[in-house]
Amino acid sequence: MATKTLTTLEDLLALELKDLFSAEQQIVKALPDMIKAASSQKLQAALKEHLGETERQVERLQQACERIGLNPKGHKCAAMEGLLEEGAGIVKQKGKAADAVLDAAIISAAQRVEHYEIAGYGTAATFAKLLGHDQIAALLGETLEEEKNADSSLTELAESEVNVEAVGTEA
Repeated sequence: MATKTLTTLEDLLALELKDLFSAEQQIVKALPDMIKAASSQKLQAALKEHLGETERQVERLQQACERIGLNPKGHKCAAMEGLLEEGAGIVKQKGKAADAVLDAAIISAAQRVEHYEIAGYGTAATFAKLLGHDQIAALLGETLEEEKNADSSLTELAESEVNVEAVGTEA
């Protein structure tokens, strides 16, 4: 899809918001498959919790877009599409890989998604603040903190349980 010419920081903020909106919508569609593929109940619970958060994040992005009269639809986040395609390839390993190894791979894929989102929300929040869109910056900042917390939770789960179990599956 062709991108509108970026002549102002306002244009760039609009593009960032559209990109994040597309990314979150793609995540909402992909998370149920990751939840089903996970064998760890703690991982399933963490992913289910993040699915609910993601649905609320989509609503926040809609609110942010409404504040500047932006329709966020019609843009496709190619980066998220690629990250989720990699994740789908991992999910297809269900039944082929050891459960703990598959769970470790799911966490790895989920953290790549989180890191992309952290970068996107941090950038968009900074742009919004610079442009005087304090309410939009606050909405984006709230989601940024959720993404950081999700990443930390996944790291904790990986380091304390899943990766340790995956090591035990090696010959």
